[in-house]
Amino acid sequence: MTIEINLLPWREEVRARRSRRFFLALGVMAVLGLGGGYGMTWHYEQQFDAQQQRNAHIQAQSRQLDTGIREISELEAIRERMLEQVQIFTGLQMGRTQTVHVFSDLATSLVDGVHYTQLSRQQESLRLVGLAASNRQVSDQLRALAAADTFAVPVLSEVEAEGGGERRRFSLSMSQRMADGVPAENAREVP
Repeated sequence: MTIEINLLPWREEVRARRSRRFFLALGVMAVLGLGGGYGMTWHYEQQFDAQQQRNAHIQAQSRQLDTGIREISELEAIRERMLEQVQIFTGLQMGRTQTVHVFSDLATSLVDGVHYTQLSRQQESLRLVGLAASNRQVSDQLRALAAADTFAVPVLSEVEAEGGGERRRFSLSMSQRMADGVPAENAREVP
């Protein structure tokens, strides 16, 4: 007597169970894969958006800095112009007294019998034209101008007789000594 056992239905059940598990596992893996892919995509999009915001913030700050730099450059240019004006005003203020000293020394050094007919000034150089009664008075006038603190040694350009030999027309030039604290470039022409 033999007992026959048919294993085919049992094998089919095991096969069907394994197929169901496989497809279930496949479905779960597909869902996990899609969910993971969506999660990664969302994460990268969030990082990309955050980086875009940081870049926009950096660009906005950069534009503000550029504007600030431009304003600073403009303010520095204004400051330079103002410093130049202050130097000019200071030079004019200090040179104001220098012109008074020039005229004062010209008046105090004037010798009797001499008078000036023309005075011109360019930068620190003065040119005088005058009339004197004699050559001696012209010499005395040169000595008096040389003794003045405001002037350097005068240089006589010419002396000529005028009015039938009674008077002498002379022309001389000299440098002006600047007062302490007055730069030479701030000397102005006498109008």
